[in-house]
Amino acid sequence: MASNAISLSVLTFLAMFASSEAELGQPKETKMTLYFQDYSGGPNATVVQITGQPDGLLSFTKFGAIFCTDDPVTQGFDPSSAEIARAQGLYVTSALDGSNTHVLISIVFTNEEYKGSTLEIQGSSAQFERVREVAVVGGTGKFRLARGFVSFETIHYDSTIYYAVIQCNVTVLHY
Repeated sequence: MASNAISLSVLTFLAMFASSEAELGQPKETKMTLYFQDYSGGPNATVVQITGQPDGLLSFTKFGAIFCTDDPVTQGFDPSSAEIARAQGLYVTSALDGSNTHVLISIVFTNEEYKGSTLEIQGSSAQFERVREVAVVGGTGKFRLARGFVSFETIHYDSTIYYAVIQCNVTVLHY
């Protein structure tokens, strides 16, 4: 009797999986390069520290520091390049020695091709490495059920105006 119930449960699960696969079709792979225009100071800051900063300076290496971001994401390196999305979310310095941040970012697309779609990025980022890889754990709209990875590389930094350009290479499978 128990083995019949287990067999029925397995068959039900397989039927649900097969029907959801049929509705979604085969996954597509998308690769793209995006540029986060990151301002960590000044009147147009797109990154702010949420937890204490007694001297007014951002402390990216202080354990427990939390940052909120809303960076413009452009098609090209230049800040006047077409804006195609916003990178909105949080960074938390999560290593005692300040070497890692935990990244929770939504890339919210605003361009015609992907408008309203999102990619959800989450994971540990070794912030002092030249190239940092983080997981894509989901998505919506044209990126429904996305999974994959992004690599971040800071390709320009101007300390006089607290401005960085972060290249984001995206590779995702989605339906």
